[in-house]
Amino acid sequence: MKKLILLMVLAVTAYACQKDDYKKDGGQSDPHVNMTTYDFLKSHGSFDSLVRMIDHAGIKDIVNSDVTFFVTTDYGARDYVAAKKQEKIVQVGNENISFSITDIPAQQLRDSMMMYLFDGDLNRDKLSTENTYYTSKLGNIPDVRFNIKLRRTRDFNTYLDYVDYVNFTKVIKTLDEEEADYNAIPDAELDRSFDCQTSGLITTTGIVHVLDNSHRLFFNRGKMAQ
Repeated sequence: MKKLILLMVLAVTAYACQKDDYKKDGGQSDPHVNMTTYDFLKSHGSFDSLVRMIDHAGIKDIVNSDVTFFVTTDYGARDYVAAKKQEKIVQVGNENISFSITDIPAQQLRDSMMMYLFDGDLNRDKLSTENTYYTSKLGNIPDVRFNIKLRRTRDFNTYLDYVDYVNFTKVIKTLDEEEADYNAIPDAELDRSFDCQTSGLITTTGIVHVLDNSHRLFFNRGKMAQ
């Protein structure tokens, strides 16, 4: 856990940018992790629930292939399970049921997890501040695209010119910023956008970007069981 927190800090400082050097590493950190993507996730308590889902879905080999993986921490994974439990409670009419990851159909988890996996290397040096759409291993989804870019912020201008966060956005139909009237967009069609709290981890098999804790797995927004 301490190592993960250190990596999170380094990810911000290493990519805090000056002038036009926003893609250059400005720190002394080494982003390389000498283990596979799956083993990296399993070695940190922050991803326990996600690892159990990977195991249940049977996608360890895919996770360990040449992919870029946008991973969800236990905060978002557990909230998703709580929402699925609430669905089951409503279905059976019993709020005292037991429910866990293994009660979610494995094929459902497998298919849904593919939206976070992208073939090849989508590390920071491959991204820009321009909106760019990528196709995940889930394939084409009607009315949905994934916009992956560097979101530039000047929130830290007391210390730095700007900081670029890796940003992962589920675009529903059209990009919100391209709409003439944002307030006229139906809630169901609003984009779901999240920064990565840690980015650019290079495992022996691929690239890992860790989404912010506020991201609930599969962009689920359902009510959660208590």
